[in-house]
Amino acid sequence: MIKSMTGYGKSIAEIPQKKITIEIKSLNSKQLDINTRLPWLYREKEPEIRNMLSQKLDRGKIDLNISFDILDIEIIPVINKNVVKNYYYQLKEITEELNLNIDDQIIPAIMRLPDALKTEKTELDETEWLTVKEHITGALAILDHYRTEEGRTLEADLTRCTGKILALLESIEPFEGDRIVRIREKLNSFLTENLGAENIDENRLEQEIIFYLEKLDFNEEKVRLKKHCEYFLEKIATTPPNGKILAFIAQEIGREINTIGSKANDASIQKLVVMMKDELEKIKEQTLNIL
Repeated sequence: MIKSMTGYGKSIAEIPQKKITIEIKSLNSKQLDINTRLPWLYREKEPEIRNMLSQKLDRGKIDLNISFDILDIEIIPVINKNVVKNYYYQLKEITEELNLNIDDQIIPAIMRLPDALKTEKTELDETEWLTVKEHITGALAILDHYRTEEGRTLEADLTRCTGKILALLESIEPFEGDRIVRIREKLNSFLTENLGAENIDENRLEQEIIFYLEKLDFNEEKVRLKKHCEYFLEKIATTPPNGKILAFIAQEIGREINTIGSKANDASIQKLVVMMKDELEKIKEQTLNIL
């Protein structure tokens, strides 16, 4: 089986004072690339969170976002009275020295100064963290299921495209016999027209034709192409991650198809080669998203 690198998982935890939302998104990438957006309360747990993601997801561009809504007023900022009073007395002293009046706008101005408001930051409760950790695991499970389901679709497409390449490869065979005959006749005709039949050394010509036709023979490429396709189908059925090896095999398939095309010297075979290349491009696009 195969898995896609694309996935999405979401889980919501509700505790007495908070509603915590965990979202994890995964896209294709050559390696594991983790980006996290965490509230200040969970910053100390970032290494543990990253470890959880790396153990489960293997590869891909991973974005994790944790946010929470406060359900009570315990973390609403409070006025730092001592600081506000100190600011006020200092400003009052300055205005008296400058013979200025303090109006009603002095308090709003003071409230915009540093440390006029303070927020009491509480420590992360271990029970809360265990709940959040459990829901991260749940979101990962949902994302993994999403990857598996999309992987089934990819597997069906890859199997179909590989099967088409194998079928097109079989379709080449009827054109091979006529191809050699046509090439031989074309060479004989060319030499006869340009040199004359009486000036042709038949033994030497036969040797050269054999040497030339050996260069155009692509039986080895056909065998290798078939083996590569069969190996590709075999690796699809293995346990993920298998995306990188499938991409490597696809490169080898492309190499054999290109060689057959360069040696074909036949319009009908070239047409089949183009169709094989079209199926291979679909395979290459799909392998980019395989875990």
